[in-house]
Amino acid sequence: MLSHITLGTDDLPRAMAFYDPVLATLGLSLRFREEHWAGWQASDAERPLFIVTTPLDGSASAGNGTMIAFEAMDRAVVTRCHAVALTHGGTDAGAPGPRPQYHADYFGAYFRDPDGNKLAVACHVPSPPSGR
Repeated sequence: MLSHITLGTDDLPRAMAFYDPVLATLGLSLRFREEHWAGWQASDAERPLFIVTTPLDGSASAGNGTMIAFEAMDRAVVTRCHAVALTHGGTDAGAPGPRPQYHADYFGAYFRDPDGNKLAVACHVPSPPSGR
């Protein structure tokens, strides 16, 4: 469905220092980095790409009502990704936890990158039974 998603940054080195560890937590790796942009992808697919770039007009701004949500394979990855984001300059926008208002198995976390872009990480599978 998607070819790529692009977010703007005013500081590509700062964005790289944030996104490299956050996206690695989700199993995404750097596909390219050039002077004004960088892109990540899953190792088993060419698309979609997640791209961060300095805008042509030189001024990035976070969208109002815009959010990019990444899928995590389990709840532990959601929690770990949120912690990594906060450690690398992100700000909390919603701690990891269940969100039954979305659906019974939704477990998500929300944060903003250093440029103010809102991101989410979500797991849509049931929690494993206790004792496993």
